[in-house]
Amino acid sequence: MKIQIINGPNLNLLGKREPDVYGKLDFNTFFLTLQASFPTVDLSYFQSNIEGELINKLQETGFGYDGIILNAGAYTHTSVAIHDAIGSIKTPVVEVHISNVYAREEYRHKSLITSKCAGMITGFGLEGYALAMMWLINRK
Repeated sequence: MKIQIINGPNLNLLGKREPDVYGKLDFNTFFLTLQASFPTVDLSYFQSNIEGELINKLQETGFGYDGIILNAGAYTHTSVAIHDAIGSIKTPVVEVHISNVYAREEYRHKSLITSKCAGMITGFGLEGYALAMMWLINRK
């Protein structure tokens, strides 16, 4: 099984950026934990602050992978292009947010990508990625 994690803008700063909201652990360290927890999964990780690069990665992996876990960051609330890219691919996408977006600013309450995703996990910290992994693994 092949699963791609795609993280959007500012998620490269996890562990440094607003640790009271996003935690103190950087994603590269957490990714090693995910790999150890799911040793039979071919797990890949990609992060970019650039919208077009996220779309390119969705298109690149969206026909040959078993699942994509996407945390589009702020693009969640603004990107029709990412919405359209998810709708154009065959691989199921699980939307993940580290913080509970509904307990934050009102503009974060609307996701433009959810309607094209298999589901959304929000508010469980980095463990949301593990929850998405479990769903993707067990859905077959």
